[in-house]
Amino acid sequence: MLQANNVSLQFGSRVLFDEVNIKFTKGNCYGIIGANGAGKSTFLKILSGELEPNKGEVVIDKNERMSTLKQNQNEFDDKTVLETVLLGHRRLVEIMEEKDALYSKEDFSEADGIRASELEDEFAELDGWEAESNAEALLNELKIGEEYHHTLMADVDAKIKVKVLLAQALFGNPDILILDEPTNNLDIKTIRWLENFLLDFENTVLIVSHNRHFLNKVCTHICDVDFGKINLFVGNYDFWYESSQLLARQMRDQNKKAEQRQKELMEFIARFSANASKSRQATSRKKELEKLTIEDIKPSSRKYPFIEFKYEREIGNDILTVEGLTKKGYFENVSFIVKKGEKIGFLTNKSNRVTMLFDILAGKETADSGTFSFGKTIIPTYLPENNSEYFEGCDLSLVEWIGQFSKEKYEQYLRGWLGRMLFSGQEAMKKASVLSGGEKVRCMLAKMMLEGGNFLMLDEPTNHLDLESITSLNKGMTSFKGNMLFITHDHEIMATTANRIIELNETKEYDKEIGYEDYLDQQYKD
Repeated sequence: MLQANNVSLQFGSRVLFDEVNIKFTKGNCYGIIGANGAGKSTFLKILSGELEPNKGEVVIDKNERMSTLKQNQNEFDDKTVLETVLLGHRRLVEIMEEKDALYSKEDFSEADGIRASELEDEFAELDGWEAESNAEALLNELKIGEEYHHTLMADVDAKIKVKVLLAQALFGNPDILILDEPTNNLDIKTIRWLENFLLDFENTVLIVSHNRHFLNKVCTHICDVDFGKINLFVGNYDFWYESSQLLARQMRDQNKKAEQRQKELMEFIARFSANASKSRQATSRKKELEKLTIEDIKPSSRKYPFIEFKYEREIGNDILTVEGLTKKGYFENVSFIVKKGEKIGFLTNKSNRVTMLFDILAGKETADSGTFSFGKTIIPTYLPENNSEYFEGCDLSLVEWIGQFSKEKYEQYLRGWLGRMLFSGQEAMKKASVLSGGEKVRCMLAKMMLEGGNFLMLDEPTNHLDLESITSLNKGMTSFKGNMLFITHDHEIMATTANRIIELNETKEYDKEIGYEDYLDQQYKD
């Protein structure tokens, strides 16, 4: 059991947490969500003891061991891969080192013998004799072969380091496992492996992640960090989001009878309970969902941008034809035809390949050879991954900035569009050059909506966005009726939007009219 009692944290005049009381219990997986800057990672640091609160305390059962996912990839550069994993159970390593020191003494005393006996007993209790073989087995499951086990961390690739640090956190069956953005920089197969690991994990897990699919797959509860408070909800991310949205709609519809509102909510809970029963992890989630009352569900105070892509010009049958497109150093002889209604999700081993393809199609770059042509009815619009050219050195206010891309120039109209993207009041007058990464992306999305294109190209559109914006973007992409080319690391967007998958590496290696989940089932069978 892990518990925060009256925890408060303040930086200067800013109150990050105010008298937070929350308990985390065995057998549950808690997803920690919140807007960018809300303090999710800071809260994990308080729980792990890395950061002291101004007030209150964190309580952990005396005999329970906590493990955290380290973020510094270079922290263990002087250790071998196997040693790094073993350090996930620091007490076990301390015992091993003390034992070795005692047994190497030339003047081994009676007191040393007593101490050695105590250490051996504790060592056995911690399954120390199996520690190295267990660590090796864990590394092998993560596809880190024996040839790396005794290699210094300084000498292994960054992609391997990430998996080693994950193995370190998971090693030794910790009682409490804290994972901050565990899916970052992991390949698809490793993420699927981690999902299955956590589904079978019987102790307490706390996760901060922007990966909604991951949160939906493994979480039994959601902890919402909002306005200095942390509210606990039963269910996964989708349940939290959909239930709060349903309640918000009902609150806006004051004319709807209380009995009807209650019926809708109960049907909603029952539906999610049924879905939860399909997951191994969800035994406790299902039981708790079934016990929920209407009073247990509360609407979220979160604000979501409104993202909806509409176009005026109807799309003909001729969309986009690419023939033998080549760009030296990126790809060669790439050909494909886009058909009406297709939303093509791109996959690649190097994201700059797809960026270059999109830049060529958008007219920002030129191919070395090959051709492409859009149909006469097609109006393409592009969200580039690098949007710096639109903001660097720009002295315009946001109203003036968005006005560049609008036929209508009067201020109230432009403010309406900015308001959709959560820039209201004085926020609309801030300089475009001082925006955060997420704010810039929201402005670029507003630009796309104003342009009214019927053919969208989006290059990693979720970069810098918080969960609220990603969720809204996902809805906008799935509801869009035109054509789309996109690349994203967001599993949920890929799974709900793409109806065709193209793998673009040096050449076009895969191209099928298939959804993302079916693609994964084909390529990465567990």
